[in-house]
Amino acid sequence: MQLKIMLTTIILVLAHFGFSQSLPVVTIETTFGTIFCEIDTIHAPVTAYNFLNHIQKDTYKNAVFYRVVRQNNQPASKNKIEVIQGGLYADEEIDKIKPIIHETTKDTGIKHLDGTISMARNEPGTASTEFFICVGNQPELDYGGKRNPDGQGFAAFGQVIKGMEVVRKIQVQKVKDQYLVEPVRILKMKIK
Repeated sequence: MQLKIMLTTIILVLAHFGFSQSLPVVTIETTFGTIFCEIDTIHAPVTAYNFLNHIQKDTYKNAVFYRVVRQNNQPASKNKIEVIQGGLYADEEIDKIKPIIHETTKDTGIKHLDGTISMARNEPGTASTEFFICVGNQPELDYGGKRNPDGQGFAAFGQVIKGMEVVRKIQVQKVKDQYLVEPVRILKMKIK
């Protein structure tokens, strides 16, 4: 069933955007403004189509940006990063979603640069709905990086093309243990 949904999504995206090399753009409308992300269906097809599929299925209906990692709130980490993380937030909702295979940056060639959108995960192959956006270049999140002890990095699948000021505004909000005191609501996500 999941494969059928994934194939249907691929066909719909191709029909909508044609068979050219143009990439779909997703708008993430938040209470702080809109973020525009180009989704790389060519180099990271599994991860990209998973994300697009969840948008089409309205999985992100009640999504929020809820976690902010910045230099001053990760004292125990030797390999500091800067990102904002969003998605369903509630473990009981996330656990209902089937995870996808892990597409490493070694496989895709998509690096974690300023504005890269990528999938959050625990072990490789556990990513499903939760995503993050890099603030600044974050090489420790790439394959071989040291942020995760397994060295597999995270699955980058796109790039913010407009709205990094919104990302940066979210990143400086008040946090407690990396979690936003007031999560930023995602009002709507759509494929342009």
